[in-house]
Amino acid sequence: MSVISKHSSMVFFSDGEDHYSQRVRMVLAEKGVAVEIINVEKNQYPEDLVALNPYNSSPTLVDRDLVLYETMIMMEYLDERFPHPPLLPVYPVARAQSRLFAHRIQKDWCGLVDTIVAGRSKETVIEKARKELREGLITIAPIFTEKEFFMSDEFTLVDCCFAPILWRLPVLGISLPPKSAKPLTDYMNRMFRRESFQASLSEAEMDMRD
Repeated sequence: MSVISKHSSMVFFSDGEDHYSQRVRMVLAEKGVAVEIINVEKNQYPEDLVALNPYNSSPTLVDRDLVLYETMIMMEYLDERFPHPPLLPVYPVARAQSRLFAHRIQKDWCGLVDTIVAGRSKETVIEKARKELREGLITIAPIFTEKEFFMSDEFTLVDCCFAPILWRLPVLGISLPPKSAKPLTDYMNRMFRRESFQASLSEAEMDMRD
């Protein structure tokens, strides 16, 4: 019997503390996809995952014979496989812009989050990452006065990338100024109340905010 056939048709190997895993869980919840979620801990991966993923990493999405281990590819695949509700714009220009926003989140902020979470760098490096992330978030706060979602009137994959980072701000040691960051904190509250966001939370993530 193959590794895949032991499980239901779609399986998601997910780290309950990982913001990359949560972004995919948000998409799964938004789409209402029936999926078996297998919780894994970093560097303590089950044999199934080791056999499926040549990089021996999480998150990993398995859909029958397809194995994906890069989150943006997973998210776009799910959006195409389950087209309702759509999480990318229909028109090519808007679609490309959404992909670019997601890329900027990845390039500008995800590395900073990862540096802080890993805690393996010198304290000065971690503090620098914390400062850069905080300042970056404050800088973009005004854009949320114009649109309900991240540079969009509709909820998109970009929000799925961004909201898990914002949820982790307390454990990252980052607080936002109440006045200048108010548009961003209003956006955060909208995201955190969203049904798919609530459904995406693992037990570990629920404990990140009391």
